[in-house]
Amino acid sequence: MAIDYAEKIPNNVDLASDRKLQRALEAWQPNFLTWWKTMGPALPTEDVYLRTAVDVGREGWAHFAHVPMDEYRWGIFLAERDPDRRIAFGEQKGEPVWQQVPGEHRADLQRLIVIQGDTEPASVEQQRHLGLTAPSLYDLRNLFQVNVEEGRHLWAMVYLLHAYFGRAGREEADALLQRNSGDLDSPRILGAFNEETPDWLSFYMFTYFTDRDGKYQLGTLRESAFDPLSRTCEFMLKEEAHHMFVGTTGIDRVVQRTAELMREHDTDDIAPHGGIPLAVIQKYLNFHYSVSLDLFGSEQSTNAANYFTAGLKGRWQEERRQDDHVLTEDAAEIEVVEGDRITTEQVPALLALNHDLRSEYVADCRTGLKRWNRILDRFGIDTHLYLPHVGFNRKVGIFAGHHVTPHGELISEELWEQNRDEWLPSAADKEHVRSLMRPVYEPGKIAAWVAPPSQGINGKPFEYEYVHF
Repeated sequence: MAIDYAEKIPNNVDLASDRKLQRALEAWQPNFLTWWKTMGPALPTEDVYLRTAVDVGREGWAHFAHVPMDEYRWGIFLAERDPDRRIAFGEQKGEPVWQQVPGEHRADLQRLIVIQGDTEPASVEQQRHLGLTAPSLYDLRNLFQVNVEEGRHLWAMVYLLHAYFGRAGREEADALLQRNSGDLDSPRILGAFNEETPDWLSFYMFTYFTDRDGKYQLGTLRESAFDPLSRTCEFMLKEEAHHMFVGTTGIDRVVQRTAELMREHDTDDIAPHGGIPLAVIQKYLNFHYSVSLDLFGSEQSTNAANYFTAGLKGRWQEERRQDDHVLTEDAAEIEVVEGDRITTEQVPALLALNHDLRSEYVADCRTGLKRWNRILDRFGIDTHLYLPHVGFNRKVGIFAGHHVTPHGELISEELWEQNRDEWLPSAADKEHVRSLMRPVYEPGKIAAWVAPPSQGINGKPFEYEYVHF
């Protein structure tokens, strides 16, 4: 499963054996490169210390070297095929997985791939200008690594569209480069990918919360009975782990620097001392977490039930579940709003699959809170960060149209508006964070609002010159 870099499009799918497909993807490639140049990173560089996949195996799968950004070799990489793999859930549980798209599931599979594919270039567009304010070369390199891998994940979905969905798939692949994040006329499909990422605190939150949603969505597609999609997502998850690492450790470092300034100046109000107050970190957390929860869709979903029953999209770690993997007789408990209170009710488990996935995500998000609060404890700070209630600031699902406080109280619209700036970043909060965003491009130096990392990339020290201008 080594990757062939002698090809115009690096791949491990024997692309050269299908000349028609190869020509179609080579025709799409210049459009991708044009999109990268116009919508990708705005900061010009000579080269960046990037990792490039060289194999899809568990060991030794990546190579690190300084690479000019516009010469990065994006390609098509699928995890190794298991010839004995069987469908793990749904009505066809136990049957061989599919190597081609069943006609009756063509439209649904194409839609799932398009939605996933649309998120990949969207995040690159959202992060286009962040390099202009990078707090260190280490952070700048991590930003660019995330960007090039999101570009490769776009290639992963485009390959599937071209290879398995004919003319309709090729048209959808073209459209992935025609939509743009935040564009009023042609926005990205999902709301979170039309939000701004104007500063590095937002970037760390995005890579922690929103890329973590991506982990769970890819995890459900990895279970798919459509084996090429499953194998594609298997390898994407390997790359996605670094994106979440950037978010986790980025927030670690912001919290640490905030705690240092609080102790040094004996005050919670560290804004005058060039730091980001804990209250502002909490507001950014509230926003990005709530926006990311919307990506899971409605708590009750017939579409999710149909995808599961058909074998298109499973649950997180499906084969570890201790049930019949069919769920026709099972029930689940979800939150509902009844009058002026939030309560729970039982619904068929098949209808609650989005809720099930969201619950896995929430439990995972809590691990970050434990990390960050341990940092605060180490500095003797009693204030802790927390995840707001799942109903807070929601635009999708049962809480849409309701006003829920971070602590789970239903309140009036008037009271919500009065307190909005206490719970979500205010104009003043955003302006303060923006004021700190000044670039630091000298090796070994870092902006004063964030702590340096505990270690560098691939065994290199923090002082290493990760980016050449």
